[in-house]
Amino acid sequence: MTETRNVQELMGAPGSPYTRKMLAFMRYRHIPYRLERQSRGFKSGDDKHRKARPDARVSLLPTFYFKDENNEEVAVTDSSPLIRRFEKEYQGRSVIPDDPALAFIDMLLEDYGDEWLTKAVFHYRWYYDADIKKAGDILPRWRGISEPEEQSRAMGEFIRERQIARLSYVGSNEVTKPVIEASFHRFIHLLDKHLTEQPFLMGERPGSSDFAVYGQLTCLALFDPTPQAIILAQTPRVYAWVEVVEELSGYLVFDEDWLDIDNPPATLRNILAEVGRIYAPYLIGNAEAVMSKANKLEMVLDGQQWEQNPFTYQAKCLQWLRESYVLLEDSDRLRVDALLEGTGVLLLFR
Repeated sequence: MTETRNVQELMGAPGSPYTRKMLAFMRYRHIPYRLERQSRGFKSGDDKHRKARPDARVSLLPTFYFKDENNEEVAVTDSSPLIRRFEKEYQGRSVIPDDPALAFIDMLLEDYGDEWLTKAVFHYRWYYDADIKKAGDILPRWRGISEPEEQSRAMGEFIRERQIARLSYVGSNEVTKPVIEASFHRFIHLLDKHLTEQPFLMGERPGSSDFAVYGQLTCLALFDPTPQAIILAQTPRVYAWVEVVEELSGYLVFDEDWLDIDNPPATLRNILAEVGRIYAPYLIGNAEAVMSKANKLEMVLDGQQWEQNPFTYQAKCLQWLRESYVLLEDSDRLRVDALLEGTGVLLLFR
């Protein structure tokens, strides 16, 4: 008998890197889904073409709908736990490596993609004039394709003003601009070199980290003019990779396709060194600011000043990484340590 796969219902938007992450993941996993577009900014149930839905706590993220123990519909948004939920509910084509040590590295890189690369996405989209204009022109029309032009223009201005005002929360400002942009440049070149060795971060098949990085790059490579021009000029392989990962439903995978963490390519270690260089110290500084209830995170990051509002969710990310590290068997932790030694990442767990 063939496995019956329930259709997963979700709401999302084309401009969301996390929506794109989850859709590409579900296509690869052969999980059937029904996507309801976020649109027009009205409350759920006000449109005859949409179901009445419970509201998500964070409306900008892709929202999945499940039934709770009382058969009531609930809205769930966090992409990383969702991926792990689907790992249990759907068989085959896993994105979590069988090797616990490699699975931890995959989780670490997924977190880096979701929580650090998103700073580059937000920065480029809402800092440069060409990017601001395109986002303001396109995002409202995605949400309401048939809305009157005057209304779309007004919504575009509203979105621009709201998102630019939120730059302080993700850390994009005049002080942090050089750090964000330098890190973005380094990463695309490191990824480009890695992709000359193997087609995915995790080897010959994608892990959850591949979909996290892909999601952010759908904005940086495919949509926003300034980072897109950089990627096309300097690392066209990265652009091509994003287009490939978009649709992997026909990609054949085998158990032996995972990267060998005990004999990893130098290109993976170099990417992890970038995580240790920039993301690990940021996570620690942010967690300290959250714990002390500071109004502002101020630190030296990669030899330069960094300041932003403390981010509570990313303090939780550090906690989850540390918990996962502790839960590793001693032998697996030693293998993780061997890969991370000298990268700066182990600072997170000391």
